Amino acid sequence: MRETIAHELAQDVRIRVVAVARSAHEGKRSIATIDFDVMLTDLKLRDGSGYELLESMKRIQPAAEAVVVSVMEDDESALHAFALGASGYLIKSSWFGNFVDAILQVVNGGAAVTPTVTRRLLKRLNGGTGQAATPAQQSQSDSSERLSPREREVLRLVSIGYTSCEIGKRLFISNETVNAHLKHAFRKLGARTRAQAVASATAKGLLFE
Repeated sequence: MRETIAHELAQDVRIRVVAVARSAHEGKRSIATIDFDVMLTDLKLRDGSGYELLESMKRIQPAAEAVVVSVMEDDESALHAFALGASGYLIKSSWFGNFVDAILQVVNGGAAVTPTVTRRLLKRLNGGTGQAATPAQQSQSDSSERLSPREREVLRLVSIGYTSCEIGKRLFISNETVNAHLKHAFRKLGARTRAQAVASATAKGLLFE
């Protein structure tokens, strides 16, 4: 599977594969010695966990993006990956042959998440109803500042996979303005990544006010 994904990526002229690691140990060594933009990792490694690689990456190369590729489709695994800074979570069986799209999506500011995982997480974060949080639920959220209408609008578009460039064109604003709105939203939500910001805003009933 590892070699198949690497071969698929290497066939695209927009991508350069700089390292392929066979274990958590090799992955940590690559993170410490090679500059890169995006890391793909499984969660179950023969000598450790992909979560360890996520933590190492965010500590050593905080500007890099990470996409988890896993057979595990449970919500806890995905939420933990997002909490550690992942920008994508792909189920192997449903994303096979589309890893190039996932890489380009996250490197351009988007998020790559298998649709079934996204739907389940949003339902769970909304109390299992699939609907936006009620005012009562909202009042029970923490004391984060309320998102502005524009910040909510930008985050909604992020949640369905739009990049900063696409959001800018859709809202008739510049990329810099889009990123400024995201930066403000991140600060208010205490988030480090787009996936974290979307999950946090949804859980607090802020995204669909």
